[in-house]
Amino acid sequence: MDRSAYRDSDFLNTRAAADFLRVKPKTLQNWRTSRNGPRYARIGGTVSYMVGDLRAFVDAGLRTSTSDRGSFVA
Repeated sequence: MDRSAYRDSDFLNTRAAADFLRVKPKTLQNWRTSRNGPRYARIGGTVSYMVGDLRAFVDAGLRTSTSDRGSFVA
């Protein structure tokens, strides 16, 4: 998946968001349940993720060393 093809304002369904993050859709479901994952919205009963929120989630997990605890955005 070419991540640069998406604008921050684009919405992705769970499967596409999982591909974007390189995780399984079940992982996103688990994160939603435990409130540890990226922000999401329910639109017409469908879970959707804004690309900008997915990018922010990835950025929040970046580390500069193994001792860097980083930050976490839920």
